[in-house]
Order: sequence, then C-alpha cells, then structure tokens
Amino acid sequence: MQSPSGVELAGLAGLLVAVPAVALLGRSGRQHTGAARRAHLLVALGSAIAAAAALAGVVSVLLNPAPPPRISLGSAVAYGAALGTLILLIGTALLPGAAERPGAAVRHLLDGLVIAAALWFVGWVLFSHPTHLLGDATPMACPSVLIPAGLAVISLGLLIALALHAHRPRLITVRVAGGVAMVAVAAVAVAGGICQDRDVDLLVGALLLPGGLFVIARAVKAADQPVEVVGDVSERGTAYAVVPMVATVGALGFHLRSGGTFDVYGFLGVSVEGLALVGRQVLALRDVRRYTLQLRQSEAHFRELAHTDPLTGLANRRGLQRALRDAAEPGEPLVLVGIDLDGFKTVNDMRGHDVGDAVLAEVGERLRRNLLDGDVAARLGGDEFAVLMRGTADEAMLTAHRLLAVLGEPYEVDGGSVFLSASLGVADTGELIRDADLALRYAKQRGKNRVERYQARYDELLRRRGTLEAELRHAIDREQLRLVFQPVVALPSMRPVGAEALLRWHHPTLGAVRPDEFIPVAEESGLINRIGSWVLVQACKQLSDWLAKGHDVWVSVNLSPKELHAADYAGQVADALAEHGVPAQRLVLEVTEHAVATDMEELVSRLAELRATGVRVALDDFGAGYSSLGQLRTLPVDILKIDHALVAEPESKTGPAAPLVDVVVRLGHRLGLEVLAEGIGTPAQRAAVEEAGCRLGQGSLFGWGVPAEHLEAQLHSLRTGTRPVPKARTEPPKGAAARSQVVMLGPGMRQLRALLPTDPAFEPLAGDQNVGSVDSPSEMGQS
Repeated sequence: MQSPSGVELAGLAGLLVAVPAVALLGRSGRQHTGAARRAHLLVALGSAIAAAAALAGVVSVLLNPAPPPRISLGSAVAYGAALGTLILLIGTALLPGAAERPGAAVRHLLDGLVIAAALWFVGWVLFSHPTHLLGDATPMACPSVLIPAGLAVISLGLLIALALHAHRPRLITVRVAGGVAMVAVAAVAVAGGICQDRDVDLLVGALLLPGGLFVIARAVKAADQPVEVVGDVSERGTAYAVVPMVATVGALGFHLRSGGTFDVYGFLGVSVEGLALVGRQVLALRDVRRYTLQLRQSEAHFRELAHTDPLTGLANRRGLQRALRDAAEPGEPLVLVGIDLDGFKTVNDMRGHDVGDAVLAEVGERLRRNLLDGDVAARLGGDEFAVLMRGTADEAMLTAHRLLAVLGEPYEVDGGSVFLSASLGVADTGELIRDADLALRYAKQRGKNRVERYQARYDELLRRRGTLEAELRHAIDREQLRLVFQPVVALPSMRPVGAEALLRWHHPTLGAVRPDEFIPVAEESGLINRIGSWVLVQACKQLSDWLAKGHDVWVSVNLSPKELHAADYAGQVADALAEHGVPAQRLVLEVTEHAVATDMEELVSRLAELRATGVRVALDDFGAGYSSLGQLRTLPVDILKIDHALVAEPESKTGPAAPLVDVVVRLGHRLGLEVLAEGIGTPAQRAAVEEAGCRLGQGSLFGWGVPAEHLEAQLHSLRTGTRPVPKARTEPPKGAAARSQVVMLGPGMRQLRALLPTDPAFEPLAGDQNVGSVDSPSEMGQS
C-alpha cells in the first residue's frame, strides 16, 4: 500500500475543518422558525452533503489508493458535491434577505441561470477544441465533473444576480451566495483532483470548501432580517440579460470563425440561455400584469375613498355629487333631503369628540337601515347629512318625517344616553343641494326639530339676509341704529322706575328692520359683539344724563350669549360704567333663558364676573322652558323677568289671576329675587300680576319703546307732580306660620290655597299680633 502524500493529508485536514462549520449552520437553523428556519436548514443540509462527499472521497483515496483515472470514485464525489451545492443554492435563494417573496426568489434563480448559461457557453468555447485553453490538463476523463461544474457556474450567476437585484440587507445575502460559489468551485476541484490524481486540485478544493462554509456560517446569521423593498421593480435595469446574451453571441462567433464545431455541450449552453430568458420574460410579464392589476385596484380603492366618508361609511360630498350626475338621466324624479343635527356641538363640547364620533356613526347606520335600494345617504361634513332618493316630493316628505322620528331616538354611547333632534329640508326641483340647504336653514330658523320643503320665496329670504348682513356692517358708522326705551313701572303705583334699552334699525332703503330679523343675522355673522358694545355705551351715556338731571331710574340692556362668553366682556362693562360715571347698581344686564341651555358651569362663571363689577343681572323670558328650578337656585341673578306668555295666559277657569304667574312670583320672592312681569297689555293682566304680589311690571299698557327724550319728559312730569302713594300693607303677625286659607278668586268662586304670612291675601287669626302698617317695598333702582 502506497503511503499518503503530504498534500493528501493536508487536504484531509482541511476538510475536517469543515465539520465545525456544518455544526454552526445546523445550530443556526434550529434557532429559527417559519420560512427562515426552512432556508437555514436547507443551507445546513447542503453544506453537510457537500462536505461529506468531499471528505468521503479523500478518505477513500487515502485508504484505497488506486491508479488514475479514478472515474467511479470521482463521479461519486461529483454527484454528492453537486447535490449539496444544489441544496445550498435553493436555501440561499429562500433566505429572507434574498427576496421579498417566493416569486422573487424564482426570478433571482432564473437571472442567475441566464448569467450562468452565458458563462458556461464562454467556458465551453475556451476549454473545447480548437481554443483548448487548459490543453492536456482539461479533465476530460471524468464527464461527471461537468455536473458540479455546471452548478458552480450557476452559483456564480446567482451571486452576480443577487449583487444586482437583491434587496436590503444585500451585502449579507451576497456574502452567503459568495460562500456557496466557493463551495461549488471546491466541489469541482475535489472531484476533478480525485478523478485524475491531481494533488494540487485536491488541496485547493479541500481548503476552499471549509473556507466557503465558514463564510456562509458567519453571514447567514444576519441574513434572516425582513426585506425592505427599495425602489420599483419597473425601474430596474436589464443589463443582467443583455450582457450575457452579447457574450454568448460573441463567443459563438469566435468559436465558429476559429473552425470549432457546435457539439452537445454548446447546444446545452445555448438552450439553457434561451429557455432561461424565455422563462424570465414570462415571469416579467406576469409581474407587470400583477403590478398593473394592483395599480388598478389601488386606483379604484382610492377613488372610492375619495367619495366615501371614513367615519360613517356613507358617501361624502363628492360621492353625493357623483350620484347626482349618474342619476341625472331621464327617469323617476329625484328628491334630496338635507339633514342637520340640532345641538350636536354641545355633545362634542360636553362629552368629547369620541362620543360625538360614535353618535355620527350611529346616525349613518340609522340612515342606512331606513332607506330603500338605490337611495344614497351621504355625510357632507360635521353633523350635516343628506339623502338622495327617487320618488315624488310627497313620498320624500313621508320619508323625511320617518327619518326625523328615527334620528330623534336616544343614542346609547359610553357614559349614558345622548338626546338629539334633527332639522330636515326637502328639495325636488332646481339645484337640489342648494335648495335642500335653504329649506334646512329655514327649518332651523323656525325652531328646529322639523321638516321643511323648499319654496321659491326662500331665495328671496336668502337674498334679503345677505343684504341685511352687508348693510348691518355699516349701520353703526352710518348712524342708522338708535335706542328706544320701554318703561318699567312699580306696581301698583305705575310710577316709572327704570327702562329697558331696545335696539332699532332704520335703513334708508330697507326701511324699519325688525330686531327679530336683524339680531339673528348679527349673531351668525359675528357682528353682535360690536353692536352689543355700541348699545352698552349708548345706554350708559343716556343713563348718566338722566341721573345727572335727578331722575331716579335704572336701565337694562339685553345681553347676547356670544357677548356673555367673550373673555373680556366684564372688563368692557366696567370700562363703560367708569367712562360715563354711572353707579354699577343702576345698570341691569338681561340674559335670556336660552343661554341657560348651554354650558351651565361656564354661564355661572361669566355671570359671577359681571356681578363682581356691581351690576345687577336679570334672567329674561323665565318660563319659556329652558331653565329648571335647580338651575335657578345656582344662577347668580338678581331679577326674574316673567315671560309674556305666562302673563298673557288665558283668564281661565279659576278666575282672573294667572296661576303660573302666582307660582313664579312666590318662587322668586322665596329665593330672594325681585320679580318683574313683562308683556302686560291689558288692565286684567295688570290686576292678575298685582294680585300675585309682583312689584314690577313692563308692557304696552305702560308704554311702548320710545325715544329717550319722550321718556325723559314723562319722568320730568312725575318729578314735578304728586308722587302716588302705594297702598299700605300690613306686616305679617309675629310667629305666624303658613296655613291653608280660602281665597276669593272671583265672583262666587273660591279656592283653598296654602298661603305664606308674606302673602297679601294672608288674614291673621285671632290672637295674632300686628305690628302695624309699613311702607310698600322700596322700588328697584333707588340707592
């Protein structure tokens, strides 16, 4: 037996070094899961098979040295190393860092095959006859070596393809592919060296194989990160296909010109090149088709998003306009119903926008449930909705009333129930969106929670509203505004003790414009703060003049909710009082009951700031239905003004006294408030108010709003005349308690009432002690 040479022993030692590299790859595979685990295990398996085939071949040569050529042993090593290299190639292409999806891995393999076929064909030209670059060293004795050689060429092609196209982390993936290429070349060298007994080839392969495995083992640890796709597939170059094809054609021309023949190996290279290019083109076309389909789907998706409200899933304004265009063809008549939620801003302010969004989503769901197929519901923005439907106007009105009832049902959200109403406008002719919006605005102006159908006169109202807003902006500068004063009298003497400042507007062309027409315009346009400031200054100026002339009066000014919520309004009041030298208690600011329906905590804070300046605060229109008894106890007000609707209550079943006026007066006195009855227009109403014990009155019976000089003349005549002496009232007996007592309500009509000792109708019982008569209560406004 021939002793092994030093080169063979060195080769054996080198291959033994590959064993720990294979172990590292196996452990890396077991540490991963999913697709990464599969790719790592394939790399480890391919490395193990290639290393085992090379090691078995070298050991066989050392144990059984046979004379060359060792065709059988070389072929076995070639087949084993080729199998390992093929598995390595597949595992490399499947690494997460190599491609973003399996289809991309196939593309990389085909790209590598195109490059490899060109390299194969160029190599065939160089190593075959007549070029015959290696001469006698060409391993022609072992045709099986061509299999690992082909895989080595493919691995080089894959390396180049990954270097060109692989996504991040590209460098790590290229290192793995480079290690695979080293293993593939080592397999060719080991198999060729064993077959032809070339120790140098064997040693090179034995050293190159563990080197490649260690390169793979080190790089593969970081090659399992998610792929970040950079750039567009349509922007990639095509040099990977053009250059190999040019190289193939050039090599073929050189080979034929040199007198070479086209054998099976050349035919194999050209065939693989052509088939790979065709396969790559098929994949490219499929990618382009999928890419185009994705673009179409994305375009359709974003087009739908552009016409859909994301919160409710209904159409948005664009979607409604598109539906109007699509339905514009002749057919059934179209009707548009505009919808606006009443008081929704309060929900957002008090409960938060999350609750508001939940309410809006529920509104959208209720609209969907109550519409027919073909109807289009849309959210136009905020709390504004619309419904486009086919049918007559009468059918639309029925649908609108049904929606009004549905939308008025409670909304159950986190934290409790939300109660809302809605205003609806119906339009069936002309510009549907515009006309429905006009009808909707008219519904809100007429009290909300109702349905209004568009009428042609709404256009005239809209034009007039626009004219009023434009002219109102210049009304102060053009001196078109003025104040009139309606007297407030003491009862029963009917002596004027104060006056309410009322705003009037007389336009040179529009004529006299009613306050209930221009005040809402001023509030909506934001002019109310400027106009209110002017009214405050003029009222203080007039009051200062009256006080300087010795008239014992006070003046009240109506206060808009928007003025009340202005951050510096209390400062404006204080400045106006100081500028004109008016005692603060002579000015009364009236806030309507409607303001109480807003944020109660904020209202109390604002009113407290005003009272801190010394002015008095009156709650106007009490009894209109907004405030509650609990709120009345917490509101910082001094005067309670009974709404004219209660004063004008029918003279009724129980007698001349209006029962609700009696209740309100007694309630106000119990709370320590002064009570003023407004809207007194007849002697009977005056008698009812006096009978209820109210000490202040206002209304047409005592005079309408008149210019300041007219009221001043009335005050002057009272000063120079005899002052009426009010009817004396007896003080209630000491220690007397409330009792039930029969009270005369009218001729032949009596009623059993619970009376307080302070009530004018209270009659003392025997034994009660009377202190005697006292003067009537002091009149408001006296210092």
